[in-house]
Amino acid sequence: MSTVILLIHVMIAIALVGVILLQRSEGGALGIGGGGGGGGAGFMTGRSAGDALTRTTAILAACFFITSLSLSILASHNTASGPTIVPTTGGESGLTPLAIPGQGEPSAPEAPPAPSGPQVPQSN
Repeated sequence: MSTVILLIHVMIAIALVGVILLQRSEGGALGIGGGGGGGGAGFMTGRSAGDALTRTTAILAACFFITSLSLSILASHNTASGPTIVPTTGGESGLTPLAIPGQGEPSAPEAPPAPSGPQVPQSN
């Protein structure tokens, strides 16, 4: 389910970028549709074409927002019910040591043997 929504999300994002680049910029020549100059330089000219691109941008932006929220909700549900890497029970810090499969519980490291007396360097 989340893979389908993710694919739709990516397609909407690509379409949104394309529609934004088709629009005529008001402050300079930033879009493909041409700068603020007159004449037939734009891909779609006239007021109705501008309104259609604006409406398409708004619809794509709303769909992008909806798919973003859907993906975040699905991700939060998947992590709440799924397995975690670090267990959160036991110990003062809330973490328990990870066990190695086939070895049972982890044990404390053995202490090094105490020296039997003063060490005398040996010469060769």
